[in-house]
Formats: sequence, C-alpha cells, structure tokens
Amino acid sequence: MNWIVGTALTAVAVAFATTFDDNIYLTLFFGRTTRHFRPRHVVIGEFIGFTCLVTVSLVGFFGGLLISEQWIGLLGILPVLIGISNLINSDEEDGTVQTVSAGFLPLTRFHRPGSLFNTLRDPQTYRVSAVTIANGGNNLGIYIPLFASSTLPTLGITLVICYCAIGLWCLLSYNLTRQPAIAFVMTHYARRVFPFVLIWLGLSILFENGTHELLYALATH
Repeated sequence: MNWIVGTALTAVAVAFATTFDDNIYLTLFFGRTTRHFRPRHVVIGEFIGFTCLVTVSLVGFFGGLLISEQWIGLLGILPVLIGISNLINSDEEDGTVQTVSAGFLPLTRFHRPGSLFNTLRDPQTYRVSAVTIANGGNNLGIYIPLFASSTLPTLGITLVICYCAIGLWCLLSYNLTRQPAIAFVMTHYARRVFPFVLIWLGLSILFENGTHELLYALATH
C-alpha cells in the first residue's frame, strides 16, 4: 500500500504545480460572466482543454510500455529544465492568457438554453478550452515523462487527482472573483514554490528509473 501513498503525494504535487496558474485565467473568466456566458462555459471549457492536454501526454505512457525504463527516465530532464526556466523568468509577466483572451467577447447569437449539449456546442466553451491548452503547453513536458514512468494503476491515481485539482481550481476561482486581494497573494507568492516542485519531480523520475546509473555508465565509457 506504500506505493499508493507515494503515488498520491507525487500526483498532488504535480497537479498543483502544473494547474495552479489555471486559477488566474479562470478567475478572469468567472469575473466576466454574463447572461450569455455562464460559469458552466468556464468549467466545461476548462475540463475539455485539460483533457486535450492529457490525451496528448498519454503518448508518454504508451511509449513507456515499449522503451527501457532507464531511457524513459531521461525525460525527467524536461521538468528540471522547466523548473529552472521558471525560476529564471519568475519576474516576467506571462502574456499568454491576456493574449488569447483579449478577443473574448459575448457571442449573443449563440445563446441557447443551458443544457449540457448546448453548452458543448457553444463556441464560448471552446474559447476557454483554447486558453487552457495555450496556458498548458509546458505541462506536456511534465506529464509526458511522468506518464511514461507510470504503470496503469499509478496513472489512474494521478489522473483522478489531477482532475480533482481542476475541479478545485474552478470552485476556488469562482469564489476568488469576490476576493481579488486573496487572488493577488496566491498568484504572486504561492507560484514561486512550484519551480522547486518541478525540479524535484524531474530528479525523482531520473533516480526512480535508474537513469542516473545509465548517465554514469555513458560518462565513464
């Protein structure tokens, strides 16, 4: 049972490190809801966009079934590099959300009653999904090596926790539209911790797969 606890702890760290920034644009979207653009568009659009990222990242899991663990572990270098990059550029503003959402306007001609089917058909939903995908580009460099070094049970636990984290951010961001000061503190301070989480994740992938032994062998021959 220890592997379940270890997997869950890793999944929680990964989920929060890779999805924390989502609360920034989710708060933006929730703050701009109208009678034509409802919170359900934001929530469903976020889950659709995240599912697209997960689907692409599953390439790593299937690749891990065919390639030696030691070579798969080399992918752990990606989270390390992303974490270092985030540390170096921690004071720079990321304009992805602002750029993608700049053209976001209510499209009244697509307004329909609030059924799930109509929400899925509404272009408003996919504008949110587009922001999720654009904002999650770096997540692929984290999910792919993580999934590649996972078994089916650990992958299942990881995905469940990641989807729960998305739901948590949707709920939290919706409430943060009423507490802008708290939103600023979370964005400005809490995100500074996550580059270190990514570096730790990358190193754990390298060592758990024995890749450090492979690198030592290559360096000494």
